[in-house]
Formats: sequence, C-alpha cells, structure tokens
Amino acid sequence: MDTGMTTGMGIRMSTEPAGTEAVLRLAQWFSPGFPVGAFAWSHGLETALAEGRVDRGGVEAWLEGVLEDGAGRADAALLAAAHGAEGAALAGVDALARALAPSAERLAETVEQGTAFARTVSALWPDRAVEALAYPVAVGRAAALHGLALELTAVMYLQGFIGNLVAVATRAVPLGQTEAQAMLARLTARCEGVARQAIAGGIEGLGTASFAADVAAMRHETLYSRVFRS
Repeated sequence: MDTGMTTGMGIRMSTEPAGTEAVLRLAQWFSPGFPVGAFAWSHGLETALAEGRVDRGGVEAWLEGVLEDGAGRADAALLAAAHGAEGAALAGVDALARALAPSAERLAETVEQGTAFARTVSALWPDRAVEALAYPVAVGRAAALHGLALELTAVMYLQGFIGNLVAVATRAVPLGQTEAQAMLARLTARCEGVARQAIAGGIEGLGTASFAADVAAMRHETLYSRVFRS
C-alpha cells in the first residue's frame, strides 16, 4: 500500500516503513548483488597486503581501524548529514564527501558507487529519484526519501561496507570462508556503536585517524600489479 506523501517542495517521501519492510529494503540496497560494483574496490587493502604491511594475522585489526577510525565512521557521519538535507545543504555534504577522499582512486570509489547506487534506486523507485552523489550521501538521501530510519540505515550501510572489505580479504589474503565469516561477525558487532557515535558527533565531529589506510590508498595508484581499483 502506498503511504507516501509529497513535501512542499514537491519531493516524494514515504512515511517510515514497518520494521521488516525497512530491513528488507536496506538488505537489498547493501546486498553484494546490488549493482554498485563494490567488489572492485579494496580501499587500499591490496597495497597493504602486497607491501607486507598487513598479513593474515593482522587483517582484522586493519579492517577494524578502517571501520572505527577511518572511512567507516566518516561515511556514517556523511550519511547522517545527507539524511536531513536538501538543495544547497545536500550539495554541501556531497562536496565535503568528495573533498575528504584521500586519493584519486578513493574519490572514484565513492563517486562511482554513489552514481551507480543512485541510478539503480531511481530506476526501481522513480517517484523517489536520487541524484548522482558520493556513495554515503546518496544512501542518506535515498533513505530519507524512503522514510528509512537513520540509525538502522547507517548500521546496515557499515555492515555492507565492512562486509565488502572482508570479501576483498577473502580473495586477497586469502582467508577461508568460515574464517572470513567469523571475522565479519566480530566486525559487524562494532557497526552499531560506530554508527551511533558518528550520528551523535555530526559533521562538526567528523574526522579520521586511519593514516596507514589512506597512504595505502594513495600508493595503490602506482602499484605494479593489481586486481582491485583502489
């Protein structure tokens, strides 16, 4: 049943879906099958592995740092800012997301995934079309238009984000499938806390401290042999 409403600006918005419907909508968006091309990006992990800075025993700590002190936290804050923004405010959040990318490949990672996400969401729900934005900004905007709760959206976004990096590690380290799933379960348990802290801190509290991951992303641009795009 359509429970949507139209704002004074003519923007179509849904009232908040029931819990199961919201979870299923977000599960679809962050599924590995949703065509954003997340599998192609390693976020600098490929460099760290190739240079011997990360090995099988250290990959979980590396990913934990990216989630809690790096792009995971930053993306959650950007998603939250976009969730309540329109017009110039939304454009400002998108500009900030692009400016925060520490390398050309990381910029391409967020822009290309965001563009693909917006294109697919807009095709499936044309009455709630989303413009091409950096990935977390596009997700925040789409979640608002679909009436999806901010915290739930941020938590599931982070789970999808870290799940993709665990999948990268599974291929690149490599990890056994059960080993990788155990790692994902432990990292998933941290997603709610990261999301809440990022939302509470807002844009004013936005910052990262995953310098090794950022440098690895920069060095990936000149990596001699590579499988991933970042």
